[in-house]
Amino acid sequence: MSQLRKDPIIGRWVIISTERGKRPHDFVVQKDPEVLPEKQCLFCQGQEADTPAEIYAARESNTLANASGWYVRVLPNIDPLMQSSGDIGRRGMGMFDLMNAIGAHELIVETPKHIANIADLDIAQINQVFKVYVQRTRELEKDPRIKYVLISKNYGIAAGASPIKHSRTQLIALPVNPKRVKEELAGARRYYEFRERCIFCDMIEHEIEKQVRIVDRMDGFIAFCPYASRFPFEVWVLPEDHSADFFNLKNTEGLAKIMKSVTRKLSVSLQDPPYNYIIHTAPFRRMTSPEYWKTIDYDYHWHIEIMPRLTKVAGFELGSGFYINPTPPEAAAEFLNQQQGEKQ
Repeated sequence: MSQLRKDPIIGRWVIISTERGKRPHDFVVQKDPEVLPEKQCLFCQGQEADTPAEIYAARESNTLANASGWYVRVLPNIDPLMQSSGDIGRRGMGMFDLMNAIGAHELIVETPKHIANIADLDIAQINQVFKVYVQRTRELEKDPRIKYVLISKNYGIAAGASPIKHSRTQLIALPVNPKRVKEELAGARRYYEFRERCIFCDMIEHEIEKQVRIVDRMDGFIAFCPYASRFPFEVWVLPEDHSADFFNLKNTEGLAKIMKSVTRKLSVSLQDPPYNYIIHTAPFRRMTSPEYWKTIDYDYHWHIEIMPRLTKVAGFELGSGFYINPTPPEAAAEFLNQQQGEKQ
């Protein structure tokens, strides 16, 4: 019988459709075409003159900006959703609210080599990527107009990526907090007010005790398929030590190791599926009201949500807010743990 499971953080219901019971071989993963050959990829090393000037780069000490010798390179998005110059200009238009799209929209190119999936990078390179994520978030936090930085990866056309097969991430800095994050913040605060504990820390403790949804655990991080998974083979990665702010991360190597392991397991077991991952972190705290998210340092816990794109959202999901997941998270974790995903 199918189950209705309630997300303990935001209260959203998910239908775990066990009667559909899809196993990994039931999902058809369509391979993306390579539109541009490697020699024409603008993101590869040697093509720096054909891209906008870099915002930042992790590179060899004896190399110049906008030249070869980089490990990770940050570029302005050529079609930005947010503009870095100007005032927010918050205003009303009758009953409606309006403001200028002020913030930042950056593209983080994660390797000088023509490699599509971050799962295929070595741990040292992934470590460089996460160091750049932290650096850019810290830098953008200095801008008083910005409230939130959302880092997200689209891998594969079905996940919203372009056909250019070169590993990269989007960073969008916003003058408002995303609704999805605010729902988590509100749910975490309610839980803390009732129990005086972080709900994410309690989830980690529960998963360690039950041992039925854990995908990996190493170097201070844990990865598990959440109890109310929205998508088949959805995986969350969290630091085991409580931390609200991603930009305070020191152990980037530990995060690189577990992300390498998890993404390789997904790639091997699901035949290189399209996926998204997003980093949810606490917003920047510059509020003048002492009551605004006053317990956020204690009740919120940054995390990464990895979502393989194996099913499509249809009318029922759009109209109801429910998600339908045909693969129970316990079965997903068990299958992933049977795979030898970590290949160095």
